[in-house]
Amino acid sequence: MIGSLRGVLTAKRAPQIIIECHGVGYQVETPMSTFLELPLIGKEVFLYTHLQVREDAQTLYGFASEEEKTLFRTLLKVSGVGAKMALSVLTAMSVGDFERCVRHEDTAMLIKIPGVGRKTAERLIIEMRDRIEKGTAIGSSRPASTADDPRSEAVDALIALGYKPPEVKRLLSQLDTDGKSSADIIRLALKQAVN
Repeated sequence: MIGSLRGVLTAKRAPQIIIECHGVGYQVETPMSTFLELPLIGKEVFLYTHLQVREDAQTLYGFASEEEKTLFRTLLKVSGVGAKMALSVLTAMSVGDFERCVRHEDTAMLIKIPGVGRKTAERLIIEMRDRIEKGTAIGSSRPASTADDPRSEAVDALIALGYKPPEVKRLLSQLDTDGKSSADIIRLALKQAVN
């Protein structure tokens, strides 16, 4: 298994690039999130990689972060999701955004990804929810909601209190949450819920 590559970037034409390592040029497919972070041709590059071996092809996928690689590999385990769709997910949104979509059951956002229909979006949410809650989808211990995102913290807290994600979405859509702390947003949402 090729777990990572460090070498000179010799060609890039989205989504494929070529990295030369000690005289061998590795053709690598990347999501656009990684592609847009690449240095200029001729510069050194480091990518985390996943090698997919099939009867008719061996394809190397490259990622700027370990979190992207872990999410890609986890997505491949979901029924009906192949490498092309997994790359589309990572191209369309960050790892954190995908995690939030799953936590908040946001199928509307997922179906905006090319190749993802309603049934696939629902399957992604169902199959990825447990992995994300256990921290195995991304392979890090950091929480999905960062401390500088009070709205996401409030959504997670309201769901933990027993509100369904669509209900939380409806409550927050009626509130002005700009500049407010997560505690303030939660108080306002609970006040809205009892009215």
